[in-house]
Amino acid sequence: MFSPPDQLAIGPLRCAWGPHRHGTPVAPLVRPWLATTLGIPDDALPLRRDAHGRPRLDASADVSWSHSGERLLVATGRGVQLGADLELLRPRPRALALAERFFVRAETAALRALPEATREAAFVRLWCAKEAVLKAHGRGLAFGLHRLEFAPDDDTWTLVDCDPALGRPSDWTLHAFAPMPGYLASLAWRPQPL
Repeated sequence: MFSPPDQLAIGPLRCAWGPHRHGTPVAPLVRPWLATTLGIPDDALPLRRDAHGRPRLDASADVSWSHSGERLLVATGRGVQLGADLELLRPRPRALALAERFFVRAETAALRALPEATREAAFVRLWCAKEAVLKAHGRGLAFGLHRLEFAPDDDTWTLVDCDPALGRPSDWTLHAFAPMPGYLASLAWRPQPL
């Protein structure tokens, strides 16, 4: 499913992306890639969902995936807690209203200060970063977008504050990228808590 040009190794993570038809279950699509990447026979891959619906492997490796539009992003790594988010770039006329309702006040102010032509992409980059960290934490959006704060840093966002349940901002590494035209993605990871 995933071709070699559509893969990335960054730090302790490996990720891949490819087509995904809306409504198609993801686990059967990612199992073969995960098994090959982790060197585990497909029938022995301990892929499951936890009580919150988050995909999980065993204690030695983590997995996260995201789909948007007609594309899927999957990431895995050993010794880390990780989250992945993928978003289709599309018009978001309510981006500022969403930011005002769910983001930290300083993030909304930073978005509002941007030229209108770049605001939506900046909103999507911020959304991806927040969701990637929250997915790594294990509760996703239910934990609360307001419980972590990012500051603009050139063309990306840097985690500057977060709820103690997320650890310290310095615990986290984030990588934002455009895996394919028309999409933005973020990977977030921290060392696996002992």
